[in-house]
Amino acid sequence: MKRYEAIEFPDLQAQECCCGTVRRAFAADEESPASVHLLELADEPTCHYHEKTTEIYVILEGEGYLELDGERVPVKPMSAIMIKPGCRHRGVGTMKLYNISIPRFDPDDFFYDEGDVMSTGGEKPVH
Repeated sequence: MKRYEAIEFPDLQAQECCCGTVRRAFAADEESPASVHLLELADEPTCHYHEKTTEIYVILEGEGYLELDGERVPVKPMSAIMIKPGCRHRGVGTMKLYNISIPRFDPDDFFYDEGDVMSTGGEKPVH
């Protein structure tokens, strides 16, 4: 049995989510302790938070800022930000980044404030 798994991001299916367009690596493996997402930010991503997941964003291309609990933190290529559980966040700007999720991606660990859900017509955003 192999003790590693290799992926090529271009081979992964691109999916629309509340943050933009994402390709998720290692997210389907229930034994995986983490997942890595290649994310291209949308113009106006939805602010959200996680109760269990820590995310590490590594900016690859572009510039902008991350809104983290209401504070704007400027980012550029090779910036890295760790976002701990409970921190409300979104990226703003034209950016491509890696999002490392620990534990691995869990669609049930996405939460939105009431005002954010109402701004999407009462529908929960897709993640």
